[in-house]
Order: sequence, then structure tokens, then C-alpha cells
Amino acid sequence: MRTTITRHTAVLIALAGLATPAVAQDKTVKIGVLNDMSSLYADIGGPNSVAAIKMAVQDSGMLSKGWKIDVLSGDHQNKPDVGVNIARQWIDADKVDAIADTPNSGVALAVSNLVKEKNAVLLNSGAATADLTGKACTPNTVSFTYDTYMLANGTGKALTKAGGDTWFFLTADYAFGHALERDTTAVVTANGGKVLGGVKHPINTSDFSSFLLQAQASKAKVVGLANAGGDTTNSIKQASEFGIVSGGQKLAALLLFITDVHSLGLKTAQGLSFTESFYWDMNDQTRAWSKRFAKESPKGMMPSMTVAGNYAMVLHYLKAMEALGGNPHDGAKVVAKMKELPTDDLLFGKGPLRADGRRLIPAYLFEVKKPEESKYPWDYYKLVATIAPDDAAKPLESSDCPLLKK
Repeated sequence: MRTTITRHTAVLIALAGLATPAVAQDKTVKIGVLNDMSSLYADIGGPNSVAAIKMAVQDSGMLSKGWKIDVLSGDHQNKPDVGVNIARQWIDADKVDAIADTPNSGVALAVSNLVKEKNAVLLNSGAATADLTGKACTPNTVSFTYDTYMLANGTGKALTKAGGDTWFFLTADYAFGHALERDTTAVVTANGGKVLGGVKHPINTSDFSSFLLQAQASKAKVVGLANAGGDTTNSIKQASEFGIVSGGQKLAALLLFITDVHSLGLKTAQGLSFTESFYWDMNDQTRAWSKRFAKESPKGMMPSMTVAGNYAMVLHYLKAMEALGGNPHDGAKVVAKMKELPTDDLLFGKGPLRADGRRLIPAYLFEVKKPEESKYPWDYYKLVATIAPDDAAKPLESSDCPLLKK
């Protein structure tokens, strides 16, 4: 009897030994791209993000090494409940390992909670709220490209120091807009400025007339647009019609993308100041990659900051997966490996992925060129200032990320 038990134990130990390498050698990965495919943020990410992430899969070199990497896509319609339902279906039924992009901070915050619960990974490039690496940070979420702190400390600080010491906000009425107004207000007041008031508008607003009249009546030197995508372009177009800028007030596009400038045209957008962490025409490497991307883009567009961030972020995610020797199907473990490995890519260069999940990269204060200054297609920006990585991200010592308190 004892011999039989010993033999059974030996067999079980042998089988366990065989199982461990099998798990380690699992080389299948599924990435779900969750964003706005059809509404006001579709050109910022949408199908362009899917194209960039597929480029990252190809450029990783892992397919030729026997890895199977699938990319799914879904439209969250800018609704947190829709986004969470798609993410839950992907993780539970389709065995998706990582969810990428997530523009719309309300959606991203909800999906981040789900991803932590399911021990998957959230690769955020599209959502701006700094809370994802602050009070709402988790071991399963990373933010690669930008956040509201970066935008506030770029555009907000520069305009206030340049004499724009009174502000009025037009704010998208959801998590992103609230965070951007909060962070910019802190910077404005810290630099001697004053906020005279503000008004919140529903997401995807077509008529900004009543909001712009309030901004005009405030006599604030700067009208801060704490919105994005179609809301930003609509408010800028209508501000031009109302004579906001010609009347002496300055528009601060706190979040502006190259696709927005393209949509507006240089005649309308000229002179706008804004902050980004990527521009396609920065150097030879960004130009070469962006021209490649434009051939893959469904509309032949140059990449936005968040599209470029998706590419770099998924490359780093796959680099971590390869370093682990296989897919452990353990999101927190993969993110820990991402933080351990140095980040280095053609688009953003080198920069650590911090303990709070925020990647440290420089940011840039740009101004939109005048029509006569543009020499070729998509030649839209001129560089005003470079913001050091440590100044573009909230210092860890003042962070309220729970991960830092362990």
C-alpha cells in the first residue's frame, strides 16, 4: 500500500514538473483595442489605434518566433457601462489578456477597476485623467502617453506666465474634463493667476453658443477648453464666429491633437498653444514611422499622440511578455515586468515606467503655424518649449497612488 502511494506521488510530481514548462511556454496573446470608433474621438484613436497596434505586433518580431498574437477591437460609445460590458466579455469569454487605448476617462476608470478584479492588463494611451496613476492606480494599469497633469503644467503654466492670469473654463462634463479643469486650476493659481468662472457642457455638444457667451462676458484673458476631439474643434470654430480671439481673449486648447488641427485647417487653428508628447515631424525616426503608419491608416492620416502611444506601449507590453518566456495569464505579473524593463522606442525614446504606472517622457509646448508657414502636408506645429520628463508627470512624493504606500 505504501509503495502504491509512493508511486502515485512520484507520478503526480512528475506530471507537475511537466505542467510548469507547458504553462511557461504558452505563446498566445490577445489584445482588445477599446475606444471610440464612430463618434467625436474616432480620429484621435478609433481605427487608427487598431492599425498602430497591429504594426506593433508585426514590428515586435514575435510572430516569427512562434507567438500567436490576436488583436480585437470594440466601440465603447463613450459609455462606461458599454465599455465595461465589452471588456468583461473579452476577458471572460474571449480570454483577452490586455485592453488597450480607452480614450474617455470615465470608461478607462471603470475598465481599470474591472481589469484589476480579473487580473488582466489595461494599457492606457487615450484616457487623460491623472487619477489612473493617482488615487485610482492599480497594479494592472499603465498610462504611457500623457495625462491631465502634463497638459496643465504645459499649456496652463505657459499661458499664465505669459500674462494670461485670468481664466474661464469650458469643460466637458465627465471625468476627463473635471480632472483637466482641476489640474489646470491648480497650476494657474500656483503661478499667480485667478479663475473667474467656468461652465460645463455635455460630451459631444454641437452648439457652444451659450457657453461661449458666458466666457466672453467673464472678460477672462484666457478661455480654457477642457474638452477634446469634436468638442474642441466645434468650440474653436464657434469661438472664431463669436469673435472671442479678435475681441482680445486667448483660447487655450488644453488638449489638442493633430487630427483636430487637420480638421480645423490652419486658417482657423493658427496661433493655438497646446501640449503633446509626440509630433510626427519631430525627427527622422518619427517621420519614417509616421509615413509608414499613414499607409496603414484607414483615412491616410498622420498619427495622433495617443495612436503613437499605443504603438510604443504595445511594443513594450510584448517585450515584457517575451522576457517572461511565455504568457503567464497574470496581469499584475506582466505589468511588474513592464516596470522592471527599461522602455526605449523610436517614437518616445527612453524613459522609465514608474511604480505608479506612469511612463516618464518629455512633453512639448507647440503652437499651430500660420498657413504661410506650412511647407508640406501635415506641417502644422512649431515647437515653443520642451518640458522635462520630471516636470511633465506628477512627482511620486506628492502622489496619492495607493501602490506607493505599501
